[in-house]
Amino acid sequence: MAAEVAIRPAGEGDVAAVARVTADAYGVYLERIGKPPAPMLADHAALVAAGEVWVADAGGAVNGVLVVRDAGRALLLESVAVAPDAQGRGIGRALIRWAEQLAADRGLERVELYTNALMTENLTLYPLLGYEWAGRRHEDGYDRVFFRKALPPAR
Repeated sequence: MAAEVAIRPAGEGDVAAVARVTADAYGVYLERIGKPPAPMLADHAALVAAGEVWVADAGGAVNGVLVVRDAGRALLLESVAVAPDAQGRGIGRALIRWAEQLAADRGLERVELYTNALMTENLTLYPLLGYEWAGRRHEDGYDRVFFRKALPPAR
């Protein structure tokens, strides 16, 4: 079903949907982490205005959110969120592939990301998608695990 999803830049009219999808997707981790995960606290309007947010749109509804920004020779994948009722359809993986293609199109060398150490599902998922462990540290009040994926050289 992910093939039917259009990924496009988020616009000002998407800010409420971006905030909702992010809150719904990350809300399941509130109890586990003991506080809101960082993406729930983000200034979504500012991120959209900066051109750092992409949305997965299926049937006219935003059901996935990707937040990325250039970070030197890498694209930092800041957040991937999929609405709970749309999970399991490949939307998250499609957004991650989109980020990788965006990085390649920009001539960057790699994609970097981090996840909360208590989001244990991600610690298994990212290596399956070709990401390698790149460290762990306490940052901004969160215990984070960092991953990176080198991109093929541009031809």
